Amino acid sequence: MSIEAARKHLQTFGLEDRIIEPEQSSATVELAAQALGCKPEHIAKTLSFDLNGDTILIVTAGDAKIDNKKYREYFGCKAKMLPREQVLEKIGHDVGGVCPFGIHSNIKVYTDCSLQRFETVYPAAGNDNSGVRLSCEELFRASNSKAWIDVCKG
Repeated sequence: MSIEAARKHLQTFGLEDRIIEPEQSSATVELAAQALGCKPEHIAKTLSFDLNGDTILIVTAGDAKIDNKKYREYFGCKAKMLPREQVLEKIGHDVGGVCPFGIHSNIKVYTDCSLQRFETVYPAAGNDNSGVRLSCEELFRASNSKAWIDVCKG
């Protein structure tokens, strides 16, 4: 069901034909890179956080890690990942398929500048056997991202 929500969302941007559904799992950065035929850093991983009771998503490069100091400076609090058992309920996609497309309307999405070094990136499309080939600007626009932010190390 989640891939259908992502497909419907991407359709509003004319991007649904970019969805790739490989036979093998794309549930982790490494598996997604193998399944989609790209380098791990080109995977646009979507991380879910609890921000003072609200759920937010941050889309980062596959090789990026959250820098707690930068996160605290930007959001004004410590980074707290959403517990695994709450992901599906709070976002609309389960772990392994979390993406910024077809999510619950109350979720804010941010895009980390770690992605801007790539022409093409591959976020998931709602399940653990999917990806979407997008430019960074297409990702930013289609995810209704609030801002490009810098909260990763490096």
